[in-house]
Amino acid sequence: MKRILVIEDDPDIVELLRYNLEKEGFEVSSAGEGKSGLELLRQGNADLLILDLMLPQLSGLEVCKEIRKDDRLETLPVIVLTARGEETDRILGLELGADDYVTKPFSVREMVARVKALLRRAEREKDKDETKDVLSIGPLTIDPSSYRVQRGGEAIQLTALEFRLLHYLASRPNRVLTRDHLLDAVWGSERFVTPRSVDVYIRRLREKIEMDPVKPQFLKTLRGAGYSFETGAS
Repeated sequence: MKRILVIEDDPDIVELLRYNLEKEGFEVSSAGEGKSGLELLRQGNADLLILDLMLPQLSGLEVCKEIRKDDRLETLPVIVLTARGEETDRILGLELGADDYVTKPFSVREMVARVKALLRRAEREKDKDETKDVLSIGPLTIDPSSYRVQRGGEAIQLTALEFRLLHYLASRPNRVLTRDHLLDAVWGSERFVTPRSVDVYIRRLREKIEMDPVKPQFLKTLRGAGYSFETGAS
């Protein structure tokens, strides 16, 4: 039975989610504020997190940041809840490692569908062949068997989604790939995010793997077309 943790300070929303997710066969636990929710996560009792951004004691954005700094939680699927109109917070949530977002007020049916889609994607990633070749491109080493990236021998911490995007691009060097292509290939047919999400993740990857994110060596933009991973090879 998959375990869902809901960190949300509105008890009505918590009970609404609990009732509907338990009907679908999930085990649901909850926390009413960020600090205690983070402690529950660190106990390893969740397969997916539904996280409100506006929380007492520790905000959802801070919780998300702490999750992605923890080696045990960096691949945990996260859906953030935001109030309508909080576009900046939604983008920040994605930048800090959330996999998807849902805007309040939300459709319970849509939320359940997103939970199932993220869990299916996580299972597919676990089941993938772990004998894929390591990619070595200049100072970068990308190992799909361990989801680890190094630059000049120094480890770079990426979330699972960041890694999948980087590996997909690096596996197809010097090819321009559109945002829609990347959404279909990396996020999958069950995606709920928008093409703008690709821009957010590319920016995050540049900040992590490039020596100068403003003048990237690898992750290039072709305006109006998409992105490519450049190796310098002709």
